[in-house]
Amino acid sequence: MQMGIVVGRVTATRKDDNLVGTKLLITQPIGLDGSLLPNPIITIDTVGAGIGEKVIYVTGSMASRAVQNKDAPIDAAIIGIIDSVEGM
Repeated sequence: MQMGIVVGRVTATRKDDNLVGTKLLITQPIGLDGSLLPNPIITIDTVGAGIGEKVIYVTGSMASRAVQNKDAPIDAAIIGIIDSVEGM
């Protein structure tokens, strides 16, 4: 699992049929101290996140497990919204 901040939304009028009805968000990876890391990614939102929110996301084979449609071609999925981070 990784942390990120949602910085934008992607609208795709044509996409894989297995992605119809999903919300695509641009997520900027962040470090434990909240610093921005390089290379924002496009994630599937499974929890109702919005722009400006800190989130937890997964990538790779774990991302496809976050949605009900196991045939959806997903590389990254938001699985949680962060309320606070302590101890760092």
